[in-house]
Amino acid sequence: MQDVEANADCLERFSPLPRRTRSWQLLVKRMIDIVGSAVALILLSPLLAAIALAIWITAGRPILYIWRVVGKDGIGFTSWKFRTMVVDADRQKAALQQFNEMQGPVFKMRNDPRITSIGALLRRYSLDELPQFWSVLIGDMSLVGPRPPLVAEYERFTITQKQKLSVVPGLTCLWQIQGRSDVRDFDEWVAMDLQYIREWSLAGDLKIMLRTVLAVVAGRGAY
Repeated sequence: MQDVEANADCLERFSPLPRRTRSWQLLVKRMIDIVGSAVALILLSPLLAAIALAIWITAGRPILYIWRVVGKDGIGFTSWKFRTMVVDADRQKAALQQFNEMQGPVFKMRNDPRITSIGALLRRYSLDELPQFWSVLIGDMSLVGPRPPLVAEYERFTITQKQKLSVVPGLTCLWQIQGRSDVRDFDEWVAMDLQYIREWSLAGDLKIMLRTVLAVVAGRGAY
């Protein structure tokens, strides 16, 4: 509990958020999250079922990957993704660290051998992220915001990097529409997140969501 309080105090002191009051805008943002995620889960339910069946047939169980990450103010939560890697992918990660293409605490590898055939397709169109709409609905995440880090990644963050957690993390952000797979330095990624936080607006969120949809349709998914 003390660690959580310390994280919150740290993020409060170094938060890049503007100091002006914007409570009504944040309320509108939350309402958009609730309505948007609920509608998405309902409309996409046939697709969710089809993806689950495809994973079960081609890669077996489990269908979902339990995603333990860190959210606003350094508080951890559990979310879910469709499983895109082999079952023991987490155990194999240590052996692949030498091939990490990202400078900093985050692991990124373009041709990761742990990815299954169905997983590669899901990642290309970001379909593995769809279960996270549930996390948005219950308030752990937002439709737009900095991506939440894994617990192990967060433990290696600097004070500056932790500033990205001064807001609720999201499904999509500037990083995902500005470079995404081309970014090789985590500090550059964080800079985009802090830019988003400093310049945040409802209109900005809508623009990011629109550009995300266009990127997904074009198949510019993450590796």
